[in-house]
Amino acid sequence: METAQSQQQAAPGTFTSFARFVLFGGGVGLASSFAVAALASWIYWGLANALITAASTLFATELHARFTFGAGGRATRRQHALSAGSAAAAYAVTSVAMLVLQQLVAAPGVVLEQVVYLSASALAGVARFAVLRLVVFARSRSQVPATVRTTRPVRTTAARSAAPADPVVLSHAA
Repeated sequence: METAQSQQQAAPGTFTSFARFVLFGGGVGLASSFAVAALASWIYWGLANALITAASTLFATELHARFTFGAGGRATRRQHALSAGSAAAAYAVTSVAMLVLQQLVAAPGVVLEQVVYLSASALAGVARFAVLRLVVFARSRSQVPATVRTTRPVRTTAARSAAPADPVVLSHAA
């Protein structure tokens, strides 16, 4: 029979988690771009993008729960919701960056657009990694095995005899 300690996985370090985040998140993102293009040949592009984005976010969250951050199992509904929120925030960052570029430069070239988009994506990705690691998939204190135990001091017989006795409450009848 396995104990609770043997069932727990050690959380991977920051560098390992980040490498896995890039690998899994990037892999899902790359596959999603091909999936959107394929699905868009059958249905409206906006709907295809929305469907693939939702599915890929769910899939990536499961990968991050199981492998990237070592949560040790399936992602919870709360983790899915928080992950979706961080993905929406990352989308907003890249969209705002592109809108700002359009306001600042009348006709930006393709190279400038890619530099701005990829820079915003990288910044949003690092922020999303931090949110997922520190908030969404953070290990609670109850999951981490305790290494230091506190003990109550043991009172010796001499200490007990030196301690004051409980006060006796006398009542007198009237």
